[in-house]
Amino acid sequence: MTLELRLIRSFVCLSEELNFSRAAERLHIAQPALSRQIMALEATLGVQLLHRTKRKVELTTAGATFRNRCYRLLSDVTEAEYEVRRVAAGQEGALAISFIHSSTYGMLPPILNNFRTRFPRVELKLFEMTIAEQIQALRAGKVDIGLLRPPISDDTLDSRPVGTQKFMVALPSSHPHAQAGRISLCALKDDPFVLFERQQSSLFYSRIIAMCEAAGFVPKVSQQATQIHTVVGLVGAGMGVSIVPEVAKNLQLPTVSFAQIEDNPAGVDVCLAWRKDNTLPTLSSFADIAATAAREYLGGS
Repeated sequence: MTLELRLIRSFVCLSEELNFSRAAERLHIAQPALSRQIMALEATLGVQLLHRTKRKVELTTAGATFRNRCYRLLSDVTEAEYEVRRVAAGQEGALAISFIHSSTYGMLPPILNNFRTRFPRVELKLFEMTIAEQIQALRAGKVDIGLLRPPISDDTLDSRPVGTQKFMVALPSSHPHAQAGRISLCALKDDPFVLFERQQSSLFYSRIIAMCEAAGFVPKVSQQATQIHTVVGLVGAGMGVSIVPEVAKNLQLPTVSFAQIEDNPAGVDVCLAWRKDNTLPTLSSFADIAATAAREYLGGS
């Protein structure tokens, strides 16, 4: 048995008007056509829905029950129509997002806040991962979009830059230059350095070594760590100085001071990445909002 929505809508209209002429006028069809639709619906159901006389039309008990069901059915159909349109427009659905740890005290909060304000019906699934883990997850389709640092050497992935974070110097609060505000790297040539671990954070490591060599010295490495917050924590413990992305100052450790680099400071780029064959509408919406939010964050940080 197949029920046509057209017939159900006609029946509901007639059940409300209880008059074929008025119902036909509301439906913008001829009265004989409406009569045929109701008869076809009753034939499909195998029950009588209406009592018809020359003077009035009344619902049968079955008709009244069926009308209540039809209301719910038409409401569900309308909601389904709205829902699929919202999904197609990127206004509803789910989005899996990976991110590097340091973004949680940097640009990630404003990105998520802005997106959730614009698209409250999109479910966000968040995954903290290293850059290497993100690349693997994106390839495998386990996440839809990642917030990470380039370079990304994978032909299956597309990327979009969202900004550059400059490096700063992190110093123990007891350091002679702790209140300087700005410092030349050569002033730190005799200090022990806490650096990022070469294997796990090769981008940071190579950039920092290059900056120090450009300033005329090779840093004396006392300790190494993989995460920004760990590096800054070791600086605060007096284990040495370091060069870190400017996002590190958001950690606000009382035992650590930060200074701008007077020499031409390098920076680290941040980007979004996703599979080229991922056509989720929510993905492009998120990328646009993330790029804007990141640009505003970096401009004000």
